[in-house]
Amino acid sequence: MPMPGGGGAAGAARRPPSGEAAAARDEEQQEEEGEEDLRDGGVPFFVNRGGLPVDEPTWERMWRHVGRIHPEGERVAQRIRGAADLPKVAYSNEDKLPRVIGFLSCILPSQLILSNSSKIPIPSVPAFQPSTPIPERLEAVQRYIRELQYNHTGTQFFEIKKSRPLTGLMDLAKEMTKEALPIKCLEAVILGIYLTNNMTTLDRFPISFKTHFSGNYFRHIVLGVNFGGRYGALGISRREELMYKAPVFRTLSELIFDFEEAYRRCWHTLKKVKLGHCVSHDPHSVEQIEWKHSILDLDKLTREDFRKELERHARDMRLKIGKGTGPPSPTKDRKKDVSSPQRGQASPHRRNSRGDRRPSGEKKPTDSKAMPDLNGYQIRV
Repeated sequence: MPMPGGGGAAGAARRPPSGEAAAARDEEQQEEEGEEDLRDGGVPFFVNRGGLPVDEPTWERMWRHVGRIHPEGERVAQRIRGAADLPKVAYSNEDKLPRVIGFLSCILPSQLILSNSSKIPIPSVPAFQPSTPIPERLEAVQRYIRELQYNHTGTQFFEIKKSRPLTGLMDLAKEMTKEALPIKCLEAVILGIYLTNNMTTLDRFPISFKTHFSGNYFRHIVLGVNFGGRYGALGISRREELMYKAPVFRTLSELIFDFEEAYRRCWHTLKKVKLGHCVSHDPHSVEQIEWKHSILDLDKLTREDFRKELERHARDMRLKIGKGTGPPSPTKDRKKDVSSPQRGQASPHRRNSRGDRRPSGEKKPTDSKAMPDLNGYQIRV
């Protein structure tokens, strides 16, 4: 949920008006909770909160989005919505699938447009033999994520609340594999965790990026991985170079610098990196994912300090893994009175609230319990 318009770095000479500062704080809080409609480089995108099948208000909002962004505007929506010969196939949302086909055909890239005789491709969830090497498994997981396709519809189909326990997010990931709909980057991270839970020698942790381009801020997230001391990433993006990274990087800083260079090739300036701790492999854990253990503001760090902070975070993760995290995390079986929050209920207590976070380059104490003139043109990543 990037902030619309440009914004000076913290501590800049010009202080934003109080109203603008309050709006920035609200947007940051919304991002943290993952519970509000987001903005992508100043362009709003929405979250489907009604579940599947898509309800009528959400459906109409999606079509209005088509009218705003498609070169033919409302005409293309009217033409497809009035078509009577769209294909029907057996699917969990069969009653609305022909409409979904029509919608995707006008919103997705041209190579994905489906003809009337087309079958909707349903990717197969990867299955592995015990002898399959971890790098090959990661390639298969990334291939599956890629086959789901990036969601260009302007509406995120699955509502992801970052404060939910891991068990609830894994239930949601299972639903993603059943529905096989296009996904955005946060959904890809949850799906990546779900599909690598049985790879117990693989460490997984979230990596979030905030970049600036042409007066707007953009945010992106991937799932960092560490296998055998080599770092990589899983995820999805509009840009090929901002998603999958094979586990070949010797240090965490090498991985992050590679992402930074990829952003630079897209004319984006990396502003902030947020790193989480390793995610449990227990799909029934009621612990929350720690999304932002380290928050690194590049405007406040020298290059060398940035590298040192990245390596300090890597050491913290190794120490946490080496020492363990205390007693086994509670599960559905061992703690019946704890369950995933349902829509409308209050989220569980967040371990890393805004008050707990420290400025750039600092870390929260470990919990004892646990170029050319491109103005006016947007390159969305």
